[in-house]
Amino acid sequence: MLVAAAVCPCPPLLVPEVATGAAPELDAVRAACADAVGLLAAARPDRLYVVGPATDGADGLFPAGTTGSFAGFGVDLSVRLGDGPTGDRTLPAPLAVGAWLLVRARWSGAPVEGLGVGEETPAEACAATGRELAASAERVALLVMGDGSACRTVKAPGYLDERAAGFDAEAVRALGGADAPALLTLDTGLARELKVSGRAPWQVLAGAAEGAGLDGRLLHEADPYGVEYVVAAWS
Repeated sequence: MLVAAAVCPCPPLLVPEVATGAAPELDAVRAACADAVGLLAAARPDRLYVVGPATDGADGLFPAGTTGSFAGFGVDLSVRLGDGPTGDRTLPAPLAVGAWLLVRARWSGAPVEGLGVGEETPAEACAATGRELAASAERVALLVMGDGSACRTVKAPGYLDERAAGFDAEAVRALGGADAPALLTLDTGLARELKVSGRAPWQVLAGAAEGAGLDGRLLHEADPYGVEYVVAAWS
């Protein structure tokens, strides 16, 4: 069953080598993510899944040992998801950021696998996947990667959309309060329009948390660059 979860944003800018001169702007987000990953380790899970959004062809399971690269962002930096043989596929960027967080935390608490969730996956399918993950070991933990809306300001990637603030407020409330039913009601179509990458991974978390009785804590919220970043811990 699910014993702990950490919710973190997934911009490659979290990696200082990618952010370069802008790196200090996300120091508070990195610190909160480090705290959230630390809480995962404290839960002593038998298995950890890193769950993040994926485009077509980059979804599905990624076994331990799968590598990812930030070369596409102009940085000669690679990461590995846990220990294992290098596979044929490479991690999509959100899972590579998750792997980087684990490397930074010197994760050694449990075997690690990755899961890319298609951004168009319906809520119930996400929840069903979460239930399967939670049932895969006696003590399961999730590192859930995903951003809120990218439409918070006129300079945001999706420009300003007045609906973004309300959507993000509900998502933040649900993530901070470990409200799984509320996460499952997040509107798929609206999330797509607001460029919310976290909707599907958050709904996987909601399915995994059913019956687990976890409490939530909001560790950080900010919207630099007009994108909503949320860090939360469930335990």
